[in-house]
Amino acid sequence: MAKHRIYTTSFASVYPHYVAKAEKKGRAKTDVDRIIRWLTGYRQEELEAQLERQTDFETFFAEAPRLNPSRTLIKGVICGIRVEDIQEPTMQEIRYLDKLIDELAKGKAMEKILRKGEHNA
Repeated sequence: MAKHRIYTTSFASVYPHYVAKAEKKGRAKTDVDRIIRWLTGYRQEELEAQLERQTDFETFFAEAPRLNPSRTLIKGVICGIRVEDIQEPTMQEIRYLDKLIDELAKGKAMEKILRKGEHNA
């Protein structure tokens, strides 16, 4: 089975859409970056380097320094699919990020987006 097109899409080509979606709802680029850093473990300089290198989504998540263990607390529907039910690991990471950006754009508090105060079961 062929890989989904998003895997070979440059993360840098989608990143401005994440930022625009957040800014349209009164949030900031710094909020988007904070979410990405929380999810992936990249430091800001590392995130910027990935954007500059035009890294594809598959590589972006494969090279993530430390995927946040609390990301499994992310639940809900994105693109008509429950993120917690996605079987393919890379697609699930991409959809986790999509869900977090959606929550940001919907005005959810950053502490809730970053799953502060929730515990893994």
